[in-house]
Amino acid sequence: MITVYVVGIAAYHESEDIEIRYSIYDQEELLCQKKIVKEYEKPVVVSLIAFMTVLDELENYTHHEINIVVNDAALQEQIKGTSTSKNQDVQRMASKARKKIKKFVNPIHIKDISNDRVEIAKWNSILQP
Repeated sequence: MITVYVVGIAAYHESEDIEIRYSIYDQEELLCQKKIVKEYEKPVVVSLIAFMTVLDELENYTHHEINIVVNDAALQEQIKGTSTSKNQDVQRMASKARKKIKKFVNPIHIKDISNDRVEIAKWNSILQP
């Protein structure tokens, strides 16, 4: 089973870049750990962009069961399609993410840890640069 820890860090000024950090594990073995800087995007879609960046990296693992660990309840709702956001950018990006998920043979499980202090501490330590 592949486990991925991911975060998208927004820049709130248009001249600044966004930062995407993720770590990919197979069981307890670290397969990949990256920090990517991309051009400015609206803060409301940064988590979705980080999620889609990870999906691109996971294309080599389409036949594995995948757990993606995030600290963002809104992202989980957006991917499931249950978000009540009226923002067109969010809806468009979430739709693209759902299409990418359909390419995977096995299901992708998204785990929101925003209410679990122990898991947040682990997630934070894994994603530190």
